[in-house]
Amino acid sequence: MSSNKTETNNKEATSSDELTAVVEDLLSSLSNKFAGVSSEIFAKMDEMSRRLDNLEAALQANQKSNDSNSSK
Repeated sequence: MSSNKTETNNKEATSSDELTAVVEDLLSSLSNKFAGVSSEIFAKMDEMSRRLDNLEAALQANQKSNDSNSSK
């Protein structure tokens, strides 16, 4: 009888250890995916910022060109 109780406790401990390992693996995987997505978002934001800066510079250059042409 005591042998059965020990086996049950060992199985529960093993199941608990397996569950813990699976959950830790899942959390690690999610963390890595989140880090990747976060990096991609920051890269896209940097690219959009660069493009907006270029657009702003082009608009300012166009405005200066129009101002100098209208004063002639």
